Amino acid sequence: MKHHNDKFAQKDEHEQIQEEQEVKQSVQTEDEPQETEEQRECTDTECDKSKQLQEALERVKDLEDKNLRMMAEFDNYRRRTNKEKLELLDTAGERIFTDMLPLIDDFERAKQAMEKTEDIASLREGIELIYSKFMQFLSKNDVHPIDTADADFNTDEHEAITTFAAGEDKKGKIIDCTQKGYKLGEKVIRFAKVVVGE
Repeated sequence: MKHHNDKFAQKDEHEQIQEEQEVKQSVQTEDEPQETEEQRECTDTECDKSKQLQEALERVKDLEDKNLRMMAEFDNYRRRTNKEKLELLDTAGERIFTDMLPLIDDFERAKQAMEKTEDIASLREGIELIYSKFMQFLSKNDVHPIDTADADFNTDEHEAITTFAAGEDKKGKIIDCTQKGYKLGEKVIRFAKVVVGE
C-alpha cells in the first residue's frame, strides 16, 4: 500500500512539474511581443513616411541645384548687360565726336580764310554754312532748341532770369531769350534763360 501511495505521489509530483512548465511557457508566450496587424500596418506606414521623406529630400536637393544654376545665369546676364552698356556708351560717344570732326574742319578753314581775306560777305556766308551744318548735326542726334518766340513761360523748359513790365497782353509771356535752351529727345538738357513779362 505504501508502494502504491508512493507511485501516486510520484505521479502527482510529475504532473505538477509538467503543469508548472506549461504555465511558465504560457506566461513567457504572453510576455513575448507578438506582431499584430496594427504593428504591421505601423511598420508599413513608417516605411511610407521614410520613402516620402527620402523623396522630399531629393526634391529639395534638386531645387537647390536649380536655384544655384539660375543665380549663376542671372549673374552672367547682369555682367553681360553691364558690359554691353559700357560698350554702347563708348561707341555712342565715339560716333558723336566722329560726326563733329567735319565741323571742326570747317571752323579751321573759316579761321584761315579770316586771316587772308577781307571779303566780309563770303566770311559771313561761310559761318552761316558752318552754323547750319552744326544745327543739322544736333538734329541728327535728336537735340533740338527749345522754342521761346512769343511762348508762354513754362518752368519745365524755361528759367526766368528777370521780369519786365510789358503790359497786360504780355503777362506770363516770354519777352526775350538771353540763352537758348535745348532738349535731347523729350529731356531738357539746358533750360532756356528768358525774360518774362509781368
